[in-house]
Amino acid sequence: MFSIIQAAGWPIWPLIACSIIALALIIERFLSLKSAKVVPPRLLDEAVAVSRQHVPTPEVVSQLEQNSALGEVLASGLRALNANPRCTEGELRSTMEQTGRAVAHRLERYLSALGTIASAAPLLGLLGTVVGMIEIFGSQSPGSASGAGNPAQLAHGISIALYNTAFGLMVAIPALIFWRYFRARVDEYLLTLELASEHFARHLLSLRK
Repeated sequence: MFSIIQAAGWPIWPLIACSIIALALIIERFLSLKSAKVVPPRLLDEAVAVSRQHVPTPEVVSQLEQNSALGEVLASGLRALNANPRCTEGELRSTMEQTGRAVAHRLERYLSALGTIASAAPLLGLLGTVVGMIEIFGSQSPGSASGAGNPAQLAHGISIALYNTAFGLMVAIPALIFWRYFRARVDEYLLTLELASEHFARHLLSLRK
């Protein structure tokens, strides 16, 4: 492996850095975007059941907030109702929407970086290809009668061009696939959060009356 890196020359080092960063981001997103941490399946029903008769105590609300992203959104509605039992529908929905926006921003974290790597890796591979082509043309000796140039330098330039092109695609393709996967997953979570918060807001408004 190290011999391949040596043959590819210095342009491959930015690609190696991108591959390490991309792998770290993919692992982090897999851990952070688990369903249990974002939208536990029965949490909405449990929150509705707990608050069916009265608004839960601040301790229960805090536990709900720490449960998951969905729990954080639901807890914001309960906290608004605890702070002001006569709050208007607009105030209640505004509080939950603000929390929802903060949660959405957190779910989308690092996705832009992963998308940037997916876009930049082929360009870095192209840079390595250009450097390799420069090596190839540089190996051609203007004063040589045969025009064959230096075979070793010619082979080195070809290896730089091919290795960097291949490695750039090897980094870009998985990064693009995972970026699209996480993007779709986040969109699905956001839709679930929006529907759940709307249902819970209607429940809280009926409880307030």
